[in-house]
Amino acid sequence: MFKTKNDLPEDTRARVIDLLNARLADAIDLRSQTKQAHWNVKGPNFIALHELFDKINGDAEDNVDELAERVVQLGGAAEGTVRTAARRSSLSEYPPNTVDGRSHVEALSSVLAAFGKSVRKAVAEANDFGDVDTVNLFTEISCDIDKWLWFVEAHQQAER
Repeated sequence: MFKTKNDLPEDTRARVIDLLNARLADAIDLRSQTKQAHWNVKGPNFIALHELFDKINGDAEDNVDELAERVVQLGGAAEGTVRTAARRSSLSEYPPNTVDGRSHVEALSSVLAAFGKSVRKAVAEANDFGDVDTVNLFTEISCDIDKWLWFVEAHQQAER
């Protein structure tokens, strides 16, 4: 770890950095999966889903940046390469050959829900470590993910 005048104890910072880097890997994976959906969606709802997926990707990019910057603020090194994210992500692989809007909605809602669950768990862990600033960051991300999950699931809910 790098020296910093941040007043969190070094062992706390080390644990939080590990937690942040784990969720950073998931966030990078989520970002790439939203782009996969954005690029490949087809069907009668193409433009609505294409634009929705791109907006989700924009927020996912912001989340990646916030997570990585928090790691560095605490004296760590952000582990944000594609290879590291692929190795460390806890998210399921995006289903190959997904084309129609309904299939993309199902796949993306599943990955959003999984990421939201892991971030909510991280809220509790960061709280246990005593880092309220990281708790706030994870809480903001969780709220964003819940919003996007709602937007995506709305495309399925009228059909049930």
